Amino acid sequence: MAVARQRVRHLSPEPNPALVHHAQERAQSVQNRIADRITAFAGSMTFVYIHIGWFGCWIGFGVEDYPYGLLTMIVSLEAIFLSTFVMISQNRADGKRQVIADQQWETVQKEDTQNEELLGLSRQILNLLRSPTDRAPDGHGRRPDGETPG
Repeated sequence: MAVARQRVRHLSPEPNPALVHHAQERAQSVQNRIADRITAFAGSMTFVYIHIGWFGCWIGFGVEDYPYGLLTMIVSLEAIFLSTFVMISQNRADGKRQVIADQQWETVQKEDTQNEELLGLSRQILNLLRSPTDRAPDGHGRRPDGETPG
């Protein structure tokens, strides 16, 4: 069982080329790289542990008296900035989804064109493969396709 899990771990799918290109474009901007790092850190358990320690020390060492006005202001400012980074992260995720949707739409359009071509070829093959009796006029002087021989 453990061997099967190790094999599955090594079988990671290749990344979508459109997403790789999107990530490369995004990485060219210093602002995007900084925002990505802050978002990654703020979404980690390390961030949570640092805040638990910080709040515990602030209250435990009595940096200020209750109701902790300065701490409340600092935490409020931090929440404002972190909510901005959350929105940046959501915009980044929306951008990725749009890249994938655009690529899928192009694929659907190409497949639609290919399907139309295949249907045309299938009709041509069907016409070529019809037996001579199918092409002969019926009792009313018409062929099964409705045309009168000529």
